[in-house]
Amino acid sequence: MRKSRAKKHILLPDPKFNDVLVTRFVNNMMWGGKKNTAYTIFYMALDKVEAKAQERGLDVWKKALNNVMPAVEVKSRRVGGATFQIPMEVPADRKIAVGMKWLIRYARNRGEKTMADKLAGEIISAAKGEGASVKKREDTHKMAEANKAFSHFKIS
Repeated sequence: MRKSRAKKHILLPDPKFNDVLVTRFVNNMMWGGKKNTAYTIFYMALDKVEAKAQERGLDVWKKALNNVMPAVEVKSRRVGGATFQIPMEVPADRKIAVGMKWLIRYARNRGEKTMADKLAGEIISAAKGEGASVKKREDTHKMAEANKAFSHFKIS
């Protein structure tokens, strides 16, 4: 028998915007338990976004996150010795988690000097519908579309 699922941790909202989603993003961005540093980087990035985009930083960030979140993804499944990539709908909670991780990963890979600059750049480009994190989502959707023929092997 499998073990029971772990309980969901209840996150406290962040101090500035009073938003649980921001806390979740900062927790993903944090390295080595340095939460205050991660909050500082995030807030600086939103200030830079606000200066460049001429709109509220949090709104631009949420728009960017929505542009990055995948609707479908592929999962591997072995059927009779062959491995198939089966397209699956992404659950709402995982959508957010994957979108955040992609946004952070591709922000870290950018060429700007500080992490705040990198994150601000990635947020602005993702909000416009361009950038590496949005490209990753498009590639994931293309892969799911290409493997649509194997969707009858659904993982239950």
